[in-house]
Amino acid sequence: MIAFEREGSGQALLVVHGLGGNRDSFDPIAGSLATRRELIRIDLPGHGRSPAEPGSDSFAGLADRLERFLADEGLAGVDMVGSSLGARLVLEMARRGKSGHVVALDPGGFWEGWERTFFASTIGASIRLLRLLRPALRRLALNPVSRSLLLAQLSARPWALDGETIAKELESYVATPGFDALTADLASGPSQRGPAAASSGRIVIGWGRHDRLCLSRQAKRAIAQFPSATLHWFEHSGHFPIWDEPQETVDLILASTG
Repeated sequence: MIAFEREGSGQALLVVHGLGGNRDSFDPIAGSLATRRELIRIDLPGHGRSPAEPGSDSFAGLADRLERFLADEGLAGVDMVGSSLGARLVLEMARRGKSGHVVALDPGGFWEGWERTFFASTIGASIRLLRLLRPALRRLALNPVSRSLLLAQLSARPWALDGETIAKELESYVATPGFDALTADLASGPSQRGPAAASSGRIVIGWGRHDRLCLSRQAKRAIAQFPSATLHWFEHSGHFPIWDEPQETVDLILASTG
């Protein structure tokens, strides 16, 4: 079962969080989006309030489950926004012809060679550290100095972020039981491929200029796989434009999916 909630009014917009996150990962921009769109916020299997299912520790399994969810809920062709792993998933739905317009924010799946090891080793070290610090995570997230140290790889301006938002996100990471297995699958699995033909909906790929997880050099590979897509650079953002450039992210989503 995929847990989800709806809020707002207007044309439906499905939002898909990243590895270890949950529907609350979109809190920094959900209020602004919900004034114009009906948001459908999901917890991927094994994340948040959705129980793990067979295959939920692999990208292919999550993609197949998301496709079934779209069919079950009558959402085939819905506009979609994804972040990180979620961004790759919405691109995969576009590749399969199951989406409307798509905005993919710093998608994974376009790494090559040593970048795969870099992704797995750095994110693996980070989650091990967070688990060790779990009893103190909230306190550390609320402090600008310790928050900056914890988020150096993920944010261009971690000291400026809302501590409560970050505390919830980090706590979600350590509470996700399949984090390690899914990380290993993402690092060793096939790269993301694009559609054989141009998508019927618009595809916009947003990338943080200072992304230190999915390196900005990977953006050109994403566009090579999705040649009909438009690339948008977030000049002052790291891996999560939702955190670093929330208003620019909202403006991009509304302009691209309207």
